Order: sequence, then C-alpha cells, then structure tokens
Amino acid sequence: MELYIHIPFCIRKCNYCDFLSFPAGEETIEKYCQALCEEIRRTGEAVCGPESCTHDAHRATDNASADGISTIFVGGGTPSVLSPMQIRRLFACLRQNFSIRPDAEISMEANPGTLDGEKLSACREAGVNRLSIGLQSADDGLLRTLGRIHTWEQFQENYAAARRAGFTNINIDLMSALPGQSLDNYVDTLEKVTALEPEHISSYSLILEEGTPFFASEEIRRQLPDEGLDREMYEKTKAILHERGYERYEISNYAKEGFACRHNLGYWDGVPYLGLGLGASSYYNGARFANETSTEKYLKEPFVSFWERQDYFVTTKKDRMEDYMIFGLRKMAGVSLSRFEKEFGVSMEEVYSEVIRRYVNLHLLETDGDIVRLTDAGIDVSNRIFEDFLL
Repeated sequence: MELYIHIPFCIRKCNYCDFLSFPAGEETIEKYCQALCEEIRRTGEAVCGPESCTHDAHRATDNASADGISTIFVGGGTPSVLSPMQIRRLFACLRQNFSIRPDAEISMEANPGTLDGEKLSACREAGVNRLSIGLQSADDGLLRTLGRIHTWEQFQENYAAARRAGFTNINIDLMSALPGQSLDNYVDTLEKVTALEPEHISSYSLILEEGTPFFASEEIRRQLPDEGLDREMYEKTKAILHERGYERYEISNYAKEGFACRHNLGYWDGVPYLGLGLGASSYYNGARFANETSTEKYLKEPFVSFWERQDYFVTTKKDRMEDYMIFGLRKMAGVSLSRFEKEFGVSMEEVYSEVIRRYVNLHLLETDGDIVRLTDAGIDVSNRIFEDFLL
C-alpha cells in the first residue's frame, strides 16, 4: 500500500495552478501540521488493526500492516515551506503509526526558493530519499510569467544543496508550450537540465485550467504556441532525453535506469493508497473517497470517521477494468493480458476485443505476446483512445 500526504501551502499561487494550494501564515501552517498528525494517528489505528474497524463490511482487507507501506509521497502545494522541525515531526508521526518498509521510496516535492541546507538535512534525517523539484523553465522571464517565486540561478543553488545533502534520486519538473516560449528556448531548458544529470525528469505541456489567472487571460491565450510548435517541443523532449540516457516509462515521465517513480507506478498499476491531508484522495479496500476540502473544517476535525469521507463510492468490476486499461496504457510497458484475466476472471479479448482490434488496425495499439501497448502514434492521441476503453 502507498501513502500520499498533502501539504496545501505555497509562498504564492502560480498563474496556471488549479491544485488545492494557497499561501498561509506560520500559525495556520502549524495548526495544519498538528491536525495532519492527528489524522495520521487516527487513520493508522483504523487501517492497521481490524479491531478498530467497527463495520464488518468495511474491514481493512488492504491491511497496511500486512506488507508495510511501500511508498510515501508528500505533495502539494509546496511541502518544502514546512520548517525543519515540522518535517521531522511529520515523518516521526508517520513511522509511529504505519509500518513502513525499509526499502520504501519516500518522495517529497519542493520548490526552489524554499530550500536550504538545514531543511534538506532534516528531510534526509527523516528518511526522505527522493526529491521532486519544480523548475518548469530555465528562463527567468517565463518563470515570472508563470508566477514562480524563483530564478534559474536559485534553482541551481537549491539543486546543488540537495546533492550536498546526500540526495541521489532527484526529479525535475518541466513545462512546455508556455506563453511566448520558442522552440529554442525550450531546448535550452532541456539541455541545461540534462547537463545537471538528475535521475528523473517529468515534462508536461501547459494546459489552461478553469479558475486560474491564465485561463481568464485573453493575452495569455494569444501568446500560447500553436499546435505545430507544441508538437515540435514534444518531439524534442523525446529525442533529447533519449539521447541523454532517460528512458520514457510513462507518457510524461522519463528516468535513468532504475529510477522510475515507484509511487506513480503504483497509481497506474492500481496499488491501493491512502491520501491524508486537506482534499487528499484515496483508493482503499475497493473504494475511492476524498478528504474535506475546507481548511476551517479540516482544522476543527481532521479525522472524519474513516468510512465517511467525501465522495465515497465502492468501485465495481467494470470500474476496475476501465482503470486497469486506461491507467495501464499510460505506461510504455503497456498492460498484461494474463494479469487482466487473473484479476477479473475474464479475458481482455472478451471485454475489449473490438476496441483493441480497431486501434491495432490503425497502428495506434500494438500487441506483443502477453502485452498490449500504445504505439508512438497512439501516445499522441491517447486521450481519445482512453475514452473508448470506458465500458
């Protein structure tokens, strides 16, 4: 099982961001940390001991103590706004209330401008062994347009500090198709970042999300690269990262050998996970549910009865088959026919023969023994293909 921990705070909300995140003062952040630790304690009691589950239908069959927690991902927001003391306390609480495997991947998101040597040392001492740093671009002008609080120079300083602190597994987040961005500008970012040799790179094309300043701005829309330029940036990402030794293992994620993000692979493989913190989502015991999204309510009652979260629904066999195909096809490794039959008691051919045959004939899907995967051309139109796997 996996854990996701949400830290909703940031120094300043970026112009493109629609995540549950916002600036807050030190007092609110401290109250939140206390509430989060209370939720961690109460949730640990509920899932690690079946005697704490009073409703027989909802007993903890995905028992967290059976095999231990395989991955932890602390995301946000900007988790690196927490103080060293708060970071230590958070991870101490997690270890006291969950059985965490000795080889667990423990990731934490961070943004440049919020890191220093003391904080990085606290992360390492707490057991964080994977750092994910949000750069987005190496161009200071574009960073200002995005509303980022840092410069390329500050990122370099923070990256070097992370290496000095002992981090040997670092991801860097990048964005393409930004307002006013040229192909040369994006290639320059790719070359500068790969020269640093991080273990993992995630690269996403900008999407205008409703409710963000970018979405509401006609000027920003006029500055966006056209579809052809967006496509060129996408092709350059694949080519340059492949040339520099990064294997593409998911539509937007590239890693050196042995450094694919285990936590995200768990999502795509259907591994159960618990989301703790404001608005965090979970997939546990065959059900999906989410936490409270009101900060005021969460601080008052961080642990709503474990089986009474928001948007609670038990997934059906149909839901799980759809998830298996749609999430699994995001991976370059594709999906397994034998695993599908083992999990659902029916062959993939019986359920999806028509759609698979259609896209194989269009050279958008390919089969290879036990595997079905997207082709390069299929990846380009993956969202359209995924729609046809909804039963």
